[in-house]
Amino acid sequence: MRDLRISVMDRCNFRCPYCMPRETYHEKYRFLGSHERLSFDEIVRLARLFVQLGVRKLRLTGGEPLLRAGLADLIGDLTAIPGVEDVALTTNGVLLARHASELKAAGLKRITVSLDSLDPQVFARMSGGFGSPAEVLDGIEHARRAGLEPVKINAVVQRGVNDHTVLDLVERFRGSGVIVRFIEYMDVGNRNHWSSELVVPSKELAARIAARWPLTALEPDYLGEVARRYAFADGQGEVGFISSVSQPFCGDCTRVRLSSDGMIYTCLFATHGTSLRDALRGGAGDDRLLELIAGVWQQRTDRYSEQRASLPHGPGEQPKVEMFYIGG
Repeated sequence: MRDLRISVMDRCNFRCPYCMPRETYHEKYRFLGSHERLSFDEIVRLARLFVQLGVRKLRLTGGEPLLRAGLADLIGDLTAIPGVEDVALTTNGVLLARHASELKAAGLKRITVSLDSLDPQVFARMSGGFGSPAEVLDGIEHARRAGLEPVKINAVVQRGVNDHTVLDLVERFRGSGVIVRFIEYMDVGNRNHWSSELVVPSKELAARIAARWPLTALEPDYLGEVARRYAFADGQGEVGFISSVSQPFCGDCTRVRLSSDGMIYTCLFATHGTSLRDALRGGAGDDRLLELIAGVWQQRTDRYSEQRASLPHGPGEQPKVEMFYIGG
């Protein structure tokens, strides 16, 4: 256990079909109330305990984390925890321009921005009609000026939807210091109408890119690194691929997830979690909470991505937690 992903907000200002399809998450959908979410003090207390158990990297996610008021204050508290080596944030980038400087000042080191396409029409289709590439690009520029580097871009690729815009995304950021990473379309949750036919394997994408800009494979920076990284042969940066579908990495996974209402999950594809909020608010001491967290982690048996091909999909499958609830 080295990486803790903390969802601070279950709400989002996008309605990406692969995460929060608009037909389900409409204006009458009931999201968590403020009293149901962990407070910043509760998040910091739990983060300290996770660090005692080996966590060194923290990542704030959502939903859209920048919808949570006062987020910079939380970042300041998290960066002050002894043993924390890195605090990062994942965002859709639309609110980034107005917050980048205060996030950096609070101690945020790095940022990852979701950007599935530079084509306005494709972007609108994949964001549920919210935001624009121009707003996201403006947010990225503000993040770079603030020193939140390297900026990483995550692009979920779906066959027949945005795979024809992949080279445009690479070309836009080659040589800029911004690292683009392509994510295979995953069957997270039960509401995104996933089909294996919509998955573009990373090997196929890498071949397309390498045909135009030759690539050289890079060694992983650390055990459990999610993205397989390749450098451009001409020295113009690198590109990465996250291949949960075609090349599962369950055996090296070091990530644990904490939802905004205090549930701990040991897999992005989990079917159930364990409530730390109930224990916290029930008066549990640190020793009891440490015991609870360690027990969940040590008893994990998650191998979903390795088992995917033999598991049922579609109506009647075992329900999985939705991605907006625990972050990517």
